[in-house]
Amino acid sequence: MPACVSAQSPRCPADQLSRSWTWRAARARLFVPSAPTCRCANRGACSTTTSACWRACLEAALDGPVDLVTTSALLDLVSADWLERLVTEVAARRLPLYASLSYDGRVAFAPADPRDAAVIAAVNSHQRRDKGFGPALGPVAAQTASVHLEKVGYDVALGESDWLMREADLAMQEALLAGWAVAASETAEMPAEAVAEWLVNRRANLMANRSRIRVGHVDLFAAPAGARRADRSQSNSTSSPSR
Repeated sequence: MPACVSAQSPRCPADQLSRSWTWRAARARLFVPSAPTCRCANRGACSTTTSACWRACLEAALDGPVDLVTTSALLDLVSADWLERLVTEVAARRLPLYASLSYDGRVAFAPADPRDAAVIAAVNSHQRRDKGFGPALGPVAAQTASVHLEKVGYDVALGESDWLMREADLAMQEALLAGWAVAASETAEMPAEAVAEWLVNRRANLMANRSRIRVGHVDLFAAPAGARRADRSQSNSTSSPSR
């Protein structure tokens, strides 16, 4: 899935938001490619330097009537500086943020292989390489975002949103295992022969219809402190019968 950040505004009037949440994409939306080239829906390709480009794109994505900022499969790819900029722009507008599917480094295999831990350690190192934004946060992204958001006065909720691949998910498991083998080999943190043997064994389990993989992800929701309590209080007052 492509990583992205988008600004959302509601279809329904403000007095109905507590009862009906129907969302549409706002006019400005930023889709994040793997290469450091930024395209904003209302700007075209940026011609500035990369850091200035991403800053301009973030500001453009958040301009206008926005009620919620969302990201998907993004935070683990960005740098600490990029994340801090996102938090700064969101907090300046006192907007809530929902960041889904941040990889957190947890992987569990069934059945187990003695090389699993070494392979995933190498994969997690690879996750911290530059993905186009500077050195990536990788598995610490959600926790880092939580710290930054709490520092600017946000209430933060984190919840696990793991991928669970069962025996029938052959294509997805095959693609994931092959990609991890390449990533682990590129780090040179373990011998290439060991990685190849690990992949052969994993594929054998897959073909024998006895492979399961759980990949740890985290969803994050953050809102200005007290905002949800205020919304709940307003909802209760508007839904109470008149006397």
